[in-house]
Amino acid sequence: MKMRPLCGFVLMTLVVFVTARPKAGPEQKCKSGPVDLVFLIDSSRSVRPHEFETMRKFMIDILSTLDIGLNGTRVGVVQYSSQVRSEFSLKTHAKLDAMVKGINEIIPLAQGTMTGLAIRYVMNAAFIAEEGERPKVPNVVVIVTDGRPQDRVAEVAADAREKGIEIYAVGVARADMASLRAMASPPFEDHVFLVESFDLIHQFGLQFQDKLCGLDLCLESDHGCEQVCESSPGSFHCLCLPGYSLNDDGKTCAAIDLCAEEKHGCEQICVSSAGSFTCDCNKGFKVNEDKKTCTMIEYCSFGNHSCDHECASVLDGYRCRCHRGYELLDDGKSCQAIDLCAEEKHDCEQICVSAPGVFTCDCNKGFKLNRDKKTCTNMDLCNTVEHRCDHQCVSAPGSYHCVCPEGQLLQDDGTSCGTCKSANIDLVFVIDGSKSVRPQNFELVKKFVNQVVDSLDVSAHGTRVGLVQYSSRVRTEFPLNMYHSADEIKAAVMKVDYMEKGTMTGLALKHMLETSFSEAEGARPAGRNIPRIGLVFTDGRSQDDITEFAKKAKEAGITMYAVGVGKAVEDELREIASEPVEKHFYYTADFTAISTIAENLKLNVCPEESQGEIEVKDPCACESLVEFQQAAMSSLEQLTNKLSGMTARLEQLENQLLSRK
Repeated sequence: MKMRPLCGFVLMTLVVFVTARPKAGPEQKCKSGPVDLVFLIDSSRSVRPHEFETMRKFMIDILSTLDIGLNGTRVGVVQYSSQVRSEFSLKTHAKLDAMVKGINEIIPLAQGTMTGLAIRYVMNAAFIAEEGERPKVPNVVVIVTDGRPQDRVAEVAADAREKGIEIYAVGVARADMASLRAMASPPFEDHVFLVESFDLIHQFGLQFQDKLCGLDLCLESDHGCEQVCESSPGSFHCLCLPGYSLNDDGKTCAAIDLCAEEKHGCEQICVSSAGSFTCDCNKGFKVNEDKKTCTMIEYCSFGNHSCDHECASVLDGYRCRCHRGYELLDDGKSCQAIDLCAEEKHDCEQICVSAPGVFTCDCNKGFKLNRDKKTCTNMDLCNTVEHRCDHQCVSAPGSYHCVCPEGQLLQDDGTSCGTCKSANIDLVFVIDGSKSVRPQNFELVKKFVNQVVDSLDVSAHGTRVGLVQYSSRVRTEFPLNMYHSADEIKAAVMKVDYMEKGTMTGLALKHMLETSFSEAEGARPAGRNIPRIGLVFTDGRSQDDITEFAKKAKEAGITMYAVGVGKAVEDELREIASEPVEKHFYYTADFTAISTIAENLKLNVCPEESQGEIEVKDPCACESLVEFQQAAMSSLEQLTNKLSGMTARLEQLENQLLSRK
C-alpha cells in the first residue's frame, strides 16, 4: 500500500534550486524524479467556457515544467460532471506535445458535480497497471473544482489516501473549503488551495511547481540526522535503519533489542543483534530447521554406542537399556535374559516354560491347563473333542481311540465301524453345470467333490475317480484312468470351468453308463468285481427323461447316489438312487449345507468277493517293518492304558478298604 507523500518522490531524483531560481521553462525541466500524475478537472455547467480554457492553460503550464516521459513523469487527464470520462491515461502519451494536443481537444461535459464518483474512478481505473501506473512510483492527483460536490467525498477520498494516492485539492470561486479539506492529503497548508477566480489559478501552478522542484534540505542543510534524512517540501525529518528506533531527540537512533522485548519465539536461548536476533540451544541440544525450537542431540545415532539391545540418549551422552525380560550386566552394555523358571518364581503345578523375563505354565501329556493358567486337570478327550466314533470312544491320558461292537470291525478311518474294510471302487461324479447353479454355487459343488475325494484311498490300484459335467450337453472333465492321487484329482476339479445353459440329466446318465464306465476310460473289467459307483449332483428338474438310463445304470451293477440341492425334484432323485433309497438319496435346500452331506456320505462297499489289485508287500521290507512297529506300539499303548485304568481302580478299592478299617 502506497502511503508515501509527494515529498517521497522528491528524494528519488533531485535538482537543487536556489531561492531566487528562475521559473522552470522548456529549457529547464524540473527533475523531480518519476511521478504518476493525474489531473481531475471539474467540467460541470457552472464552469464557463472561458474558465475552462483557463484550466487548459493551467494544466499545460504545469506540464511544461515537468520531465515528461515513460521513465520520468507520466500524466493522465480525467474530466467529470455527473459522469466521469478519461481523456487520456498514464500510458497514452510519452511526449509533451501529444499531451498538449490531447488537452486542447477536451470537450466539457457541462452537467452536475459528482466529485466523489470521480475520485473513486481515479482510484480504481486510472491508477492501475493496465493504464500505465508503475509500482513504487508516487501517485499524485490534482483536483480542480468550482463548486460543492453533489455526492459524498470524505469516505472515498480517505480510501484513496489509504491506497497511497497523494491528493491536491484546488478550489475556485464557489468551491467549499470543508469539501476541499475532506478530499486533500495532510498537511492541508501544503495540499489545499482556494482562489477567487480561474484567472488566479496560475498561483497554485507556481506553488505546485515549488513543491515538485523545491530545495532538498537534507542535501542543502546540516540536518543532524544520525542515520537517514528524508526531505519534505520545505522541511525534513530523521529516520533510522531497520533494527533501530528513533530516540526522543528526533535525530539519534538506538538498536532495538527484540530479545529483551520477548518478541523472538526462541524455545531456549535468544541472541540479540541490532533489530534482529538468532536462536540458540542449551548444551546437549541442537536448533531445529525452524531456527527456533530445540531437540536433544541423539548421541545414539552416531552408531558408536555398542549397546546389546537399546541405546537411550541423555544430555551430553547416552546409556544402554535392555529389552523387557533382560537385565543389564556390569559392563553397562551387555544384556542377559532373566530366567524366572530357574529362579522358581513361577508356581506352575507341572511344567514351567521360560522366556526372557516371563514364563508360561504347561501340563504333562493327558492333562489340560486350568483357567488359573497354573494348575492342571486330567483330560477326558472323549468328552472334550469331536471324536466321531461310530460306536464308543475310550479316553486315555492325552489321547483316545474308538472301539466297535462285537461282530464289527474298526474301519481305516479309525472312527467308523462295519462288517468289512473299505473296498477299492471306480467312482464317477456327474455334476450339474446348468445356469441355475450360478458360478459361486458351482465353486461350492467343486469343494463338495474334493471333500468326498479326501475320504477315499485314491491310487492306480485302489480307488479311481472320474468327473463328468453336464448342462445342455455332456463333457468328460477327466476319465477314471487320468489321475492316480487325491491331490491330482482335487487340483483338476478346481480347474473345471462352469458350463451354464440347460439341465439334460438323462443325457448325462447315458454318457456315464456308455462312456465313463468303459474300459477305454479306465473302468476296470467287471470280472474283477470292483464296485462301480455313480454320484449324480443336480439342483433342478431334468429337461429330458431320466427313467431309461437311471434304470439301465442300476441294472448294469452301478451303485447310484443322488444328491439334490434347492429346486431339485425329489421324485427324480429317488428314481436315480439305488436301493435302499434312504441310504443313497440326499437333499438340502441350500448350497452352503452340501459340505454336511459330504461328511455323512458313505461310499464304502463290501462286496462278497473283491478282486481289486491289492499290493502284496515284502514283510522284511523297511516300510513293512515300520508299519509293524507302529501297529505294535499302538497295541502296546492301548494295553498300557487299560492297565493304568485297572491300577487306578485297584488303588481306589484299597483306599475304600483302609477307610473301613
